[in-house]
Amino acid sequence: MFFNGSLYTDAFSFSNSSFQYPVIENKVDFWVTNGNRSIYLQKQNGILTFQSGKSESANIQVDDSHTYQTIDGFGYTLTGGSAQSINKLNSQKRKELLQELFGNNENSIKISYLRISIGASDLNATPFTYNDLPAGQTDVSLCQFSLLPDKDDLIPMLKEIIAINPHIKILATPWSPPTWMKNNNSFIGGSLKPEYYGVYAAYFVKYIQKMKDEGISISAITPQNEPLHPGNNPSMFMSAEQQASFIKEYLGPAFVTANLSTKIIIYDHNCDRPDYPMSILKDPIANAFIDGSAFHLYAGDISALTTVHDAYPNKNLYFTEQYTGTSGTFVGDLKWHMKNVIIGSMRNWSKVALEWNLANDANFGPHTLGGCTTCKGAITINSSDSYERNVSYYIIAHVSKFVPPGSVRIASTQKGNINSIAFKTPAGKKVLILENDGDANEKCTIEFNQKLFSTSLDGGSVATFIWN
Repeated sequence: MFFNGSLYTDAFSFSNSSFQYPVIENKVDFWVTNGNRSIYLQKQNGILTFQSGKSESANIQVDDSHTYQTIDGFGYTLTGGSAQSINKLNSQKRKELLQELFGNNENSIKISYLRISIGASDLNATPFTYNDLPAGQTDVSLCQFSLLPDKDDLIPMLKEIIAINPHIKILATPWSPPTWMKNNNSFIGGSLKPEYYGVYAAYFVKYIQKMKDEGISISAITPQNEPLHPGNNPSMFMSAEQQASFIKEYLGPAFVTANLSTKIIIYDHNCDRPDYPMSILKDPIANAFIDGSAFHLYAGDISALTTVHDAYPNKNLYFTEQYTGTSGTFVGDLKWHMKNVIIGSMRNWSKVALEWNLANDANFGPHTLGGCTTCKGAITINSSDSYERNVSYYIIAHVSKFVPPGSVRIASTQKGNINSIAFKTPAGKKVLILENDGDANEKCTIEFNQKLFSTSLDGGSVATFIWN
């Protein structure tokens, strides 16, 4: 439990003929999620206020004179399966959930960034692209291109979300191109045939333009989800050399010709291979078309983002996927994801932090044959009028609710088991997120601008503090 170590925990006054206690005004709002599941993103009533002073032994020192990257947003992947699952709710419940996720009121967690799949991901019921043809046929002019497979669930839901938050940013990623463009004519694995590089670039352009016609602006794309993992359904292998060639000779020029402002972000895979994006960025022609690099953390260390940043400081970094699974515990996932996905990615220059799947059903579906059977959504849809919030809901909510796009990361120290990340919002508020990576309650002193306040944090819990 939190407490204020040096001040009253409740404001009160008492007076008689000779004495009156002062009312203490709260100066720091704070919200808590406990790993033991006793508190879920709950605003605390205790009084926290700064006192003048400076302490060399302060656990966390926040300094807004040192600034780093500007934040684009926080959120999830809205898979086709997510949209299909949420659409099983009745109209009232669906609207209620979408407002909670994407609205801008006090009960909303204010998701500001989404990733979607171009065609199917493995968390669709079946694999598909927007230009599927019978075996042996091709369509190099893309005359048969159609968004129809997504017009029942994903596209209508995106329109609802945009009506709630017109400023939401959307990153789109393919799991596979049309199979007739691949050297194995399969949704699983294979590589893009060189003779179809130009056609596939035109496929991206047509996708962005057709989505725009639907009122959906695609902020950025990556050329391939997990290009070094060709075993998923769907999937494709794309080497760094292939991705560099595709971007510099076809995709980049196609975007320029079509006058698209959509950003090209490379890699979109694990932190164990920072050499992949760096080898592409080393190519000056490809580099000119690239906004930055995207990462997951199923292998490697989150510090790989800083490795790429230090080599190419003018390029942006994005953390675009990490799933919570059926074998994980609430406290274990809360600690690991807050430490790595949220705090870790932000401390290593990422502009976004995205958890994997927004929603699925109680059986962890839908998914393709061979797709992920253990991925747990942030939301589980149990019935037409019932849903529950899972651990990744709170992982994202502790930052998305309080750190809007345009916020800037500011300096904060870390000490012992207490991990931290701090931001300054466009309105000038300071936001500090702490995670206690240990098992025991720890007292904590926070210093800002030569003023202090004290509190404590249970083991395995997370807190977000906000002050002016």
